[in-house]
Amino acid sequence: MNITVTAEQPKDNKVCAKVVVDAKDVNAAIKKTYRDIAGKYNFQGFRRGKAPRPVIDAMMGKEGVLAQATNELLNDLEPAVLEELSITPVGRLSFGDEPALLVEGSEYEANVEVGVRPQVELESYDAPEVNMPPEEATDAEVEWQVKQLLSYQTSYEDTDSEAPAAEGDVVNVTIGNVEGASHLAAENRTLFLNGQQVPAELQAGIEGMKKGETKDVEWTQSHEHDGETLSHDFKVKVTLNAIKQAVTPELTDEFVKNSFGYDDAAAFKAAVKEEIEADKKHTLPDLKEDRVVEAIGKQVKLDEVPEDYKNEIFNELAQEFLAQLQRQNVSLDMYLRARGVKSDDFIADLHEQADERARQSLALDAVAAKLGLEATDEDVDNEFARAGIEDVKSTVAQWKKEGRLPAIRDSIKRTKALDWLVENAKVTVKDEVAERLAEAEKAEDAE
Repeated sequence: MNITVTAEQPKDNKVCAKVVVDAKDVNAAIKKTYRDIAGKYNFQGFRRGKAPRPVIDAMMGKEGVLAQATNELLNDLEPAVLEELSITPVGRLSFGDEPALLVEGSEYEANVEVGVRPQVELESYDAPEVNMPPEEATDAEVEWQVKQLLSYQTSYEDTDSEAPAAEGDVVNVTIGNVEGASHLAAENRTLFLNGQQVPAELQAGIEGMKKGETKDVEWTQSHEHDGETLSHDFKVKVTLNAIKQAVTPELTDEFVKNSFGYDDAAAFKAAVKEEIEADKKHTLPDLKEDRVVEAIGKQVKLDEVPEDYKNEIFNELAQEFLAQLQRQNVSLDMYLRARGVKSDDFIADLHEQADERARQSLALDAVAAKLGLEATDEDVDNEFARAGIEDVKSTVAQWKKEGRLPAIRDSIKRTKALDWLVENAKVTVKDEVAERLAEAEKAEDAE
């Protein structure tokens, strides 16, 4: 399609442009619509596909035919306009509520409005300063990892304490169903009083009980269904059999040999150190990128991210997350229940992540513009080649036809900006694990 596009400067996160379509393409669009209608409908006295234009006009109305031709032409224009302007749109293109109809033999002019990402300024375009863990494993990291591995061997033993059960305790209980709570009934059930395993009302009832005590616990739960508030009553008989304490094994040569297969504790620690350092070779580059992006995103001078763009990022995040759950054969409801997270809180957190990612993306756009970074045709080809595409040329041509290459070019420029930031970032090496452990110890002492 032969078109010319004249664009104005972006204003209010929108680009307005005038598109002119060559008269030959207008004629071709009208001809195609008549051919499609003739092939789709039966017209008395004519074989399918052979009805002449006057007959089609009489049956369908000439204005209706031209309206269909216009809509089809505008749909075909969208990717061509995006490629011509090299714009990644936010939302759909708009040609107005009542675009003019095509006129055979004449050029066609249309005004188009495209939503775009805001162009932002940064407080600083310098590569940021970030803290990073050292490449080698520190003593604190080794000790922390050893404690984690030992914690997997933790057992829970009965205590002789006469103190009542409290939040955070591990208890053994027998729960008998009295009314509506058969799903909670169990003999010698171990419970973590962490606010996640049983209803809050039941946990509150268990807290304060002493070993050997039996009591009835009652509560009512309400929920909305089809606009109505439904209530359910529950009653259980709870016996507190024991209050347990966590027992973590000591790191002895014998335990290490029996549980992990090493000759002694020193060999075990050496293996842990080696594993940490091997892991760091893979994780530290990504961690540096994450911290650089997070830091540059905070430099954006923007009070509010435009709602349309933030919603677009929100939808991307949601689709990524749901696809990840699907690969794990887990539903969103199962995921939320397992973690004790309310759906409203999950959605609010996702919106917060969308705002943060939007600012980071805009910051990288700003850095790329400041540095004058571009995405060449070779860059685009290499991007597809890295994705494992065999026929790069035909794939690029197809994406260009669909108006999708501007998004690839933007992504390449952001990647180049990120590479520059990472390369030039000022790094301060810190033993972050040691700092966290020191802070935790200080907090415990303060209590």
